[in-house]
Amino acid sequence: MSRDEAAPTLPSWFRQDLPGPEELRRVKGMKGLLRERSLHTVCEGARCPNTGRCWNSGTATFMIMGDTCTRACHFCAVKTGVPGPLDADEPRRIALSVADLGLKHAVITSVTRDDLVDGGAGHFAATVNAIHAVAPSASIEILVPDFLARAECFETIAAAGPQVVGHNIEMVRRLAHAWRPQADHDRSLEALRVARRSLSDGLVKSGLMVGLGETDDEVIGALDELKRAGCDVVTIGQYLAPRADGRQWPVARFVDPGTFEMYRREGLAMGFAEVAAGPLVRSSYLAEKIYATACEASGI
Repeated sequence: MSRDEAAPTLPSWFRQDLPGPEELRRVKGMKGLLRERSLHTVCEGARCPNTGRCWNSGTATFMIMGDTCTRACHFCAVKTGVPGPLDADEPRRIALSVADLGLKHAVITSVTRDDLVDGGAGHFAATVNAIHAVAPSASIEILVPDFLARAECFETIAAAGPQVVGHNIEMVRRLAHAWRPQADHDRSLEALRVARRSLSDGLVKSGLMVGLGETDDEVIGALDELKRAGCDVVTIGQYLAPRADGRQWPVARFVDPGTFEMYRREGLAMGFAEVAAGPLVRSSYLAEKIYATACEASGI
């Protein structure tokens, strides 16, 4: 689909119930805490459609290392440019927020920081260690950039002891170069292989979007690539152009729920511990539930 063509109409299965007064109060309270501590969430930065639902259940995905990415992918709403210096106190504030919110499963992601020598791996490790110190019962899931597939970066974060290390391939191979001009499909797969080798235990996770112009066979092929790269868990969700500012490209098709269920069946048949697939699924969508299901399936 050309970026100049009109996107198809949003189908009925994207409708969600409006939150009630109590839910709105909880979301407002979480926003206030995050603003008070100068923290960012990918929920807001990426304009996730599930923000209200996740925040109401006490789940939030913290985005560390600032709100400015050094890459400019054509599906992402996070701003791109020259990031500022790292905030050395950020890991402590993240950890306190995890404790204050009573999170059982903390999800930490980041912008890509190609400007840093280690890509920010040390900052991820510091954040994981800080959470362990104040919320030792919380499981920790991190969703990281590719770190240029450098083993030392993944070894740094693995040593901190996160329960889940994720990196998203984002889309099928054929579309990757056009949509992710500063990334590389094979490098992302290698990053997942390196993550698998670096983790003594725990789960490796990845995710991709559909509705960008791929075929169903290409999605199944991507699942096969991920399984061979050592992934345990995969998420598959519908791409939604976050805003019409000329950078994000339009939706090519809306994948129906039945097709998402087919993706899930095919993935489970390949041996994944869990495959979460659906129109509103995102990398950190229902992350605590997905983690628990994958642990049970893996015997962890």
